[in-house]
Amino acid sequence: MVRAGEDPIPTGRAPGGTGPAGFRERFLQGEPVETGVRTSILDSWRRCRTLGLSPDQTDLPFREDFEPDGRLVRAAVPVLDRLQATFAGSAMNISVADASGTVLLRRFGEASLARMLPAVQSVPGFVFAEQVAGTNGIGLALAERRPIRVYGAEHFAERSQGNACRALPVRDPLSGRIEGVLCFGYPRSAEDPALDTVIRKAAQAIERRILGQSSARERALLRAYLESGAEVAAGFRHRIGVRELAVEMSPRDRAFLMEKAAELITRAQRARVDVPLPDGRRVTLVSRPMTSASGVEGVAIEAVVPGPSPRRPLAFPQQVHGPLGLPAEPAVATFLPFSGAVPGVAPGQLSLPPPPGRLPGAVHGPDVVGVEDVTAGDSATDEHSDSPPPMRGLVMVGEPHVGSYALAARRRLELLSEAGVRIGTTLDVRSTARELAESAVPQLADFVTVDLPEAVLRGEEPADPRSDLRRTVVHGIHDDCPFHPVGKQVDYGPTMPQSRCLASGQAVLEPDLKAAAGWFAQDPEHSAQLLSHVHSLIAVPLVARGTVLGVAGFYRAQDSPRFGDDDRSLAQELAARAALSIDNARRYTRERAMVLALQRSLLPHGVPDQDAVEVAHRYLPAESDVGGDWYDVIPLSGTRIGLFVGDVVGHGMLSAATMGRLRTAARSFAELDFPPDEVLTHLDKLVGRLDREVPGAADAGTIGATCLYAIYDPTTQRCTMARAGHPPPALVRPDGTVWFPDLPAGPPLGFGGLPFEAAELDLPENSRLVLYTDGLIEDRHRDVDVVLDQLRATLAQANGTSDETCEAVLDTVAPAHPCDDIALLVARTHALDPGRMATWDLPADPALVSEVRASATRQLADWGLEEAAFAAELVLSELVTNAIRHGAGPIRVRLLHDRTLICEVSDSSNTAPHLRRAASTDEGGRGLFLVAQLTQSWGTRYTQHGKVIWAECALEGAA
Repeated sequence: MVRAGEDPIPTGRAPGGTGPAGFRERFLQGEPVETGVRTSILDSWRRCRTLGLSPDQTDLPFREDFEPDGRLVRAAVPVLDRLQATFAGSAMNISVADASGTVLLRRFGEASLARMLPAVQSVPGFVFAEQVAGTNGIGLALAERRPIRVYGAEHFAERSQGNACRALPVRDPLSGRIEGVLCFGYPRSAEDPALDTVIRKAAQAIERRILGQSSARERALLRAYLESGAEVAAGFRHRIGVRELAVEMSPRDRAFLMEKAAELITRAQRARVDVPLPDGRRVTLVSRPMTSASGVEGVAIEAVVPGPSPRRPLAFPQQVHGPLGLPAEPAVATFLPFSGAVPGVAPGQLSLPPPPGRLPGAVHGPDVVGVEDVTAGDSATDEHSDSPPPMRGLVMVGEPHVGSYALAARRRLELLSEAGVRIGTTLDVRSTARELAESAVPQLADFVTVDLPEAVLRGEEPADPRSDLRRTVVHGIHDDCPFHPVGKQVDYGPTMPQSRCLASGQAVLEPDLKAAAGWFAQDPEHSAQLLSHVHSLIAVPLVARGTVLGVAGFYRAQDSPRFGDDDRSLAQELAARAALSIDNARRYTRERAMVLALQRSLLPHGVPDQDAVEVAHRYLPAESDVGGDWYDVIPLSGTRIGLFVGDVVGHGMLSAATMGRLRTAARSFAELDFPPDEVLTHLDKLVGRLDREVPGAADAGTIGATCLYAIYDPTTQRCTMARAGHPPPALVRPDGTVWFPDLPAGPPLGFGGLPFEAAELDLPENSRLVLYTDGLIEDRHRDVDVVLDQLRATLAQANGTSDETCEAVLDTVAPAHPCDDIALLVARTHALDPGRMATWDLPADPALVSEVRASATRQLADWGLEEAAFAAELVLSELVTNAIRHGAGPIRVRLLHDRTLICEVSDSSNTAPHLRRAASTDEGGRGLFLVAQLTQSWGTRYTQHGKVIWAECALEGAA
């Protein structure tokens, strides 16, 4: 059997003992039962076992101190009489119990059914609360505080196995409190889905009659006010109807006036408050305590206003219909409209507000600014003859406790409105959870805890939110409450309210933790310590988009009123809003982690081995998002080193992916030995092509990037740089002098059509070249010039290693909360020892090849590299011969002793040799093939005056 929105109810014993009776038997024998039983029933079974109840127990407690003629009984008797007539001749029994589970009324479809019951159950007074009777309709409806169905073996007690029941809480429409339970009991065979509608309509009829009793008290108060002649006693010269008071008050001002009136009612004393109007005038609200002829005590709120102005009328709300059963009099003020449940509104207009809770002013009302005690003869008038006489109109009549309900409803709306602004201001999971706690304390709860799985904190989706909960937030009115500390793993037993709410997906209210079954079961010592500080709990699951993300606990301290159902609804609404923000933060955390992982995977994972510079680098992602900042260190031919730093416009996955493509292309262009300005030209074309290739680029905006590329040559101690819209580098001379070279800026990459210009600078040994992205110096809260001065001062004082320089710059110059990525590269320059360089200039004469080989052999011997002489001779012979035959003089030969032996031959021709596979009949074409076999790499780079063909020979054990 399946009902809409509920779990299916098994209707019999299935093979293998998997029906209701089989599951119950397994549970009673101590076997685990996790599936096959509805969550509410399983939770109730566990509570019964924790309480030590026996399924064979037959005796039920009997109370004699119940109220036999209370308002619940008066409201329910006519309804039960009609139900008895409806079910006449059937096996239906109908009960009404109070909020403690004590049965106050009982009706039977057949009179003989009463004789079949034990004597104690045939009269009002026996108790069906869960803690004494086990799982049953009345007890479970009070424990779960919602409609309940219990079928056959789902009952805990043996005596009820053949029955089924439906139970529905009955609430006071004004306060929202549960006044009792309406329960239908019937044989299992009489199960009928139509009973859902019948019991719901019957409960609503009882609630309407309860509301009618409250309306009758208000009508009595109004009648007492009208008969009192209060206006005569007060000495007012004029009285007018509300309609005559007004035309221009805005809804917001009207609501404010009504709130002040409700506050005065909650104070239950004679008082007066001046309420300023937008146009500078004021309305005086006067409260007058009164008692009706039937003994109902209440308060009447009147509005006292100055006499009418000859030029403009006073703004005031319109008149509404008078109360039920009383004629509307033109000369008598009536009630003002108010959003929510307001004392004095006709019953047909009355809504169902929540009861007063922990919110400010919910019970006693807040202090009203400007309130004064009013003596019996107060008049609030100016009796001078030239002053217009004041006018008076009735605003509101009601009982103080009813006024507190209206005030509480407004406070709850204000709390929800404030929480909508406060929760979710950041995309951080922990911060969002703390915002939830701060929004609820102290307006709703005295203490709030939030527990989230470790997976959620990492940005992942939790597999089972009950398996790895971590205390994420503890917040309260003071810090000495013994909750588990932040970071501790929290385990909740199956009977704990937190586990029940996680299993059901609904908030669980425990008004009295001392009476909550299962609260002490898991950790009695810690629970006892906690109960010395708190006494009431609402456990709410954090559910967003169908995923349970964790659990929030709202606690009340010992000196605070207990939670009610209205508080549970408010807590669940707060938690739902917070859960959505937490899920947004979790998804953002996951996306950011993915982008950051991609970004870091595309950045260099180390510094290549080389001796030209001592390099240190840092990458610091933005707090809000990950961008496309990057850097690179590329060894080049001739012991040179290439240094890149760049920044792709935008943030997110697209920027990170574009950065990876751009860095790969930049490395390829650099390894082709293009000069910096040509590398930027090629990158500019690439970015323009990427912009055209990206789907939806027209809507997403142009893909752009900035870049700075520097090549440092340790043999000449010169650095060639070019930049494309990027901040200039900082250069630190060995003496500590810092300057920012005025490099040609160049347009950002992707604009196309404009050339780039390179500049050469001398960098003595132990100079420092500092490259960075704009995230280091640009911030909306700082001036760029001030930041550059900070950078200059920091670099001047940082005399340590490149790593230490990086740390100093990030500590003193980088913003505390970067809104953009930061890439930083610090390179301390070294010079190649002149003793490790050998150069020969020679004319284009083939006869000189042998002399070059001999000179090279002698130089290698001086360096102790005799083992490399054979390969070097063959390489130099081929390269020099090619330069003489196919190039143009003059020709220069250079040997560099670094980590490898580098052979370079330059000439003034721009033609480059190409490696090819020679045919067996070819007389030439095998020289470069031989060079490629004898060396670990070779290539060609172009200069302003020709080209250089180079080859690197590996050296075993070379320093």
